[in-house]
Amino acid sequence: MKVEQISIFIENKSGRLAEVARVLGQKGVNIRALALADTSDFGILRLIVDQTDLAKATLKEGGFTVSKTEVVAVEVPDQPGGLSGILDVLDNAKVNVEYMYAFVERCGGNAVIIFRFDDPEAAIRVLTDNNIAILAGERLYKM
Repeated sequence: MKVEQISIFIENKSGRLAEVARVLGQKGVNIRALALADTSDFGILRLIVDQTDLAKATLKEGGFTVSKTEVVAVEVPDQPGGLSGILDVLDNAKVNVEYMYAFVERCGGNAVIIFRFDDPEAAIRVLTDNNIAILAGERLYKM
């Protein structure tokens, strides 16, 4: 039920983000979701891609510092309060969300949110026990 995400350290200078997109595109890797967090000196680009191992190897060959992380993709009702309801379930169970970002596609009548939890196994258990849909990686990579 976990999804593989790659994180790339990139210098905060013109062209570095474009370079990541270019090298992945040249290898036929499709970016499914992304988030960028930055400071004045560097950024951390988080990507969900359709070919994680190829993307990681390609970026390392290109001189980037890359790591792989497990995250959880959750279907969230696309309505006012949909996200709040899921966050309330997690909060009541004392599950900590380290970060999250939206997936750009929609799954039926739901949005898809990528979550990084400090305890993913506990989060998956709580979400499943509360009938909250979790997307398998194989499904997410093909969206």
